[in-house]
Amino acid sequence: MKFNPSRIAGYIQTAVNAEGREKARDTLSILRRRVATGVGAVILGLVAIAFAKLGDTAQRLFLHFNAAWPYGAIILTPAMFAGAVYATMRWVPEARGSGIPQVIAASRHPSSAASPLVSLKTGMLKLVMTLLMLGAGGSVGREGPTVQVSAAIMVAVHRMLRVPITAGVLIAGGAAGVAAAFNTPLAGVAFAIEELASAYEQRVAVLVMAAVMVAGLVTLGVAGDYIYFGAMHQTLNISSMLIVAPVAGIAGGLTGGLFSRALLAFSASANPWLMAIKRRPVIFAGLCGLTVAVVGLVTSGATWGTGYEATRHLVEAHGGSIWFGAAKFIATLATALSGAPGGIFAPSLSVGAGLGDSLTRIFPNDPKGAIVLLGMIGYFVGVVRAPLTAVIIITETTASRGMIVPLFATALIADLASALVSRERLYHGLAKPFLHPLPSKSEADRS
Repeated sequence: MKFNPSRIAGYIQTAVNAEGREKARDTLSILRRRVATGVGAVILGLVAIAFAKLGDTAQRLFLHFNAAWPYGAIILTPAMFAGAVYATMRWVPEARGSGIPQVIAASRHPSSAASPLVSLKTGMLKLVMTLLMLGAGGSVGREGPTVQVSAAIMVAVHRMLRVPITAGVLIAGGAAGVAAAFNTPLAGVAFAIEELASAYEQRVAVLVMAAVMVAGLVTLGVAGDYIYFGAMHQTLNISSMLIVAPVAGIAGGLTGGLFSRALLAFSASANPWLMAIKRRPVIFAGLCGLTVAVVGLVTSGATWGTGYEATRHLVEAHGGSIWFGAAKFIATLATALSGAPGGIFAPSLSVGAGLGDSLTRIFPNDPKGAIVLLGMIGYFVGVVRAPLTAVIIITETTASRGMIVPLFATALIADLASALVSRERLYHGLAKPFLHPLPSKSEADRS
């Protein structure tokens, strides 16, 4: 075979061209991924703001209804609970409950992320059902549903731009949802680390931070730089912290752990009585709604809705009923057990604020607002077992940077106390049913 310089040069040129095309494809792929992340974050930020405003409107309408018909909730709330559960189980069973377990389950199998768990249909109907629950006085939060719809939006945008769906896409969407819901960018990153990501890689970190930053800029630009629960500038001295933090951590951790254990036990129990109840989900939801209505009437409406206003009132040291925390605990547990769509973030913070307000009676010489914050974080960590996320959320939503050390101390103690009551973390336990086939839609008809 003769040596042919031109043929060799042709081979080299072909190889160089192939390498150039490969680099161009890689560059285009990276560009599409960044565009998808940015566009998705903008959209979900706007959806989160609209959802928050609609949620506030739904709560106001319910309060107006209750003012006009003081005992109307006895009929309306159970009927709406039963209707929401029936509609959810019949048409969109993937939307039941919080929304965060669904994102955790979907991130375990990102190759099938186009599943109903994180579809736009599920996400949007989830928001509608949550608004109906708020319009019925349900003790639900907006954060869990915002996380699920944010993940759905991020998946939809990535699919539209033909970007592969990875666990990072779901994690970034969920984290941006937390950031947009609370206007707390740092909390979104912390939530991704503690709750959504089982293996946190560098490229996922970049994706999460980009999504959170864009979503944060959108909420900041549209809704303004607001402090969610009001500014709390009080602090605790070291001697008070050494006494109050353990008390708040143990009390909050044990009661929050009890809440988690009750939800997990009901979800997974094979007890014949509980199985019989779960075979009649709509009737059971109606009874849960009746419980919420009665508790709300007894407390003059204090336990209805997300609890944002009540929490702000307590954080600003205006005080409240010593029974508020216990009553909100019952209303939130009844709402969560019903299986209706809705989150538990905000109601848990409200229960914790009530717990903290009760502790102010034990420590009357310490700043009330500071004690309330320790109660909030103690109970919240007891429920979700995410200390870092809890510290950042409370610090960012109350501008209480001077309380970081007491908050961290309380959070760590609460995490240990909660583990004694419920070893399994709430969201990860609730994600298990979504890793397996969901109940058939006809199950709702058997109520």
